[in-house]
Amino acid sequence: MSDAVTKHLSRAEVFRIIIGSSLGTVIEWYDFFLFASIGSTIAPRFYDTKTALGNVIALLGAFAIGFVFRPIGAVLFGFLGDRTGRKKTFLITLFLMGTCTTLIGCLPTIDMIGPTAGVLLIVLRVVQGLALGGEYGGAATYVAEHSPIRKRGYYTSYLQTTAAIGYMLSLIVILICQKCMSGTAFTVWGWRIPFLLSIFLVGASLYIRMKMDESPIFQALKAEGKVARNPFAKCFTRYNLRAIAIGTIGATLGQGVVSYTGLLYTLFYLQTIFKLPAVDANVISVVAAGLSSPVYVLVGWLSDRYGRKIFIQAGLILAIVTLYPIYLLMNQYRYYTDSQALTLNPNYNPYMLCFLVWVQMLYGSISFGSMAAFLVELYPTNVRYTALSVAQTLGAGIFGGIVPLVGLSLINATGNQYAGIWYPLGASALCLIVNIFFVPETFRNDITLDVPSEDKTQFDSSSVEAVASI
Repeated sequence: MSDAVTKHLSRAEVFRIIIGSSLGTVIEWYDFFLFASIGSTIAPRFYDTKTALGNVIALLGAFAIGFVFRPIGAVLFGFLGDRTGRKKTFLITLFLMGTCTTLIGCLPTIDMIGPTAGVLLIVLRVVQGLALGGEYGGAATYVAEHSPIRKRGYYTSYLQTTAAIGYMLSLIVILICQKCMSGTAFTVWGWRIPFLLSIFLVGASLYIRMKMDESPIFQALKAEGKVARNPFAKCFTRYNLRAIAIGTIGATLGQGVVSYTGLLYTLFYLQTIFKLPAVDANVISVVAAGLSSPVYVLVGWLSDRYGRKIFIQAGLILAIVTLYPIYLLMNQYRYYTDSQALTLNPNYNPYMLCFLVWVQMLYGSISFGSMAAFLVELYPTNVRYTALSVAQTLGAGIFGGIVPLVGLSLINATGNQYAGIWYPLGASALCLIVNIFFVPETFRNDITLDVPSEDKTQFDSSSVEAVASI
């Protein structure tokens, strides 16, 4: 049935849909990684805890607040998306998200208005969090509902590459700014430029999205009178609540912590623990992200043939087995042998550090490449936007988004520079167990159904009770 709806679309038309849907998520990741890339620079602009690491942790706290509000946004905008349509809803989320990113570049700093500066930053992060809660779910749903069943993983995998694209874009913009002005100028006012430039991305994305049509599957559902009157209530029925719980704990939680360890935690780690110069750390991360991005598409393509679960599990297993040895190796090639005395390390090797960061990003690419298709296939059409958004924002958003905050806080509390990986290791192990035993394979599911596919995604109560007891 999905093929019947989408077969009239040419390859070029599908890719126009992918581009229009992806631009919003590029902006999401662009903003997300701006905090990581220049976090140590802007932290003292908004917070004063008397220590550099304390300022960064305070900034990450403000950053994490946005993730806390993502599930609320997922419910709010998921309701609108399942009730009124995919297109209208992610036009709203894009506008709110982009506006807040631009306004961050206009905020007064702590030396201008005192602690109120930090409060205003938190307010913008809250609004961003609400908007972001509905952005990814809308984009993933829209692309998947335009994709034929045997290419669903492949087409939606391009949406997954937006993480690496947004990451690289943010770092490239920052590197250009850093090269075009003095370090002092960038610290005082130059950090605003990358945030302000997001307005151009928002304008282009809004223009493209306004010209896009509504999802054909949603249109068919609406024509048949099967649109849920109250998607929120229907989403949290016993069956769908089980699916959300299992999708969160058995998929997005692990994928989130693995992805953010490679993309985000490593950058903070290089700058705050190894004291690597910001430019060097950014170059390492740009190269690693660029090399890992094609893997998203490869995994999406393969998942159409071999299933989604095998790749989610592979990324988790690789992270669990190798993360600790990787950080032992990274320590040998660090910038300083003594970060306090700033004693240069004769064995400093940026190429090895880049390779080791790339390996960590690779695990995220493997686990994330088929995730959009998996989540779309897990939930019925009439609550898909809501259920997918809630699972993604709870698992990847909250549990993944707090990786840098938890990691650096553990290091700060214990004095152990390896303590930061305890959290991703534990979370990945939990997710792997649930995924193996309780998560169904989805890659042949008919996503045009307004009720769960009985033979593919049937959850029994014992599965949920077992998950809850872990």
